[in-house]
Amino acid sequence: MISKHPIIQEFPEYLEKIKQLNHDNEEFQVLLDSYHSLDSEIYKIETGEIPATDDTLTHLRKDRVFLKDEIFNFLKN
Repeated sequence: MISKHPIIQEFPEYLEKIKQLNHDNEEFQVLLDSYHSLDSEIYKIETGEIPATDDTLTHLRKDRVFLKDEIFNFLKN
């Protein structure tokens, strides 16, 4: 099933911390914006809205996982 992966859905237990960090921490804001942009791009590729090779899609998915890990590191500290 093709769907977007909003960070709040990925980490619902950290909703308040996500809001607080997004408001107070510029580095977190950049990570979150990058994650959302990348997630949107992946979704557009998966739905056929924009063309891309399988290798490109795989690379973008790996980048999304990396950003998700970085965001999680912020949230657990």
